[in-house]
Amino acid sequence: MSTKQSTIDYILDQLVDRSRVSARKMFGEYALYCDGRVVALVCDDTLFVKITEEGKDFVGKHYKEGFAYKGAKASMVIDEDRIEDREWLGELIRITALHVPLPKVKNKSKKRN
Repeated sequence: MSTKQSTIDYILDQLVDRSRVSARKMFGEYALYCDGRVVALVCDDTLFVKITEEGKDFVGKHYKEGFAYKGAKASMVIDEDRIEDREWLGELIRITALHVPLPKVKNKSKKRN
């Protein structure tokens, strides 16, 4: 089952500083970017935020792990009640963006003759 467009629209609408966040569709699911960094995945209408120590501290008692897809690294599963809290969700995304690395630049290989 893939994520509905309405789910990703709702999550993006909940983010207070939406100008810093975007979504990119990938294989029927979505990656959320903040400041050029992948901070979360939305799979099967569920928000999975990348785990950082600072994010875990912020989430506190609401911390729950899950896997966005088979073979994925563990992520923090964010339930609907937490998504509804715009300020809280925006802060979690901001914290995560500060503590995940920028994507690696891929070197384009030269064509051989």
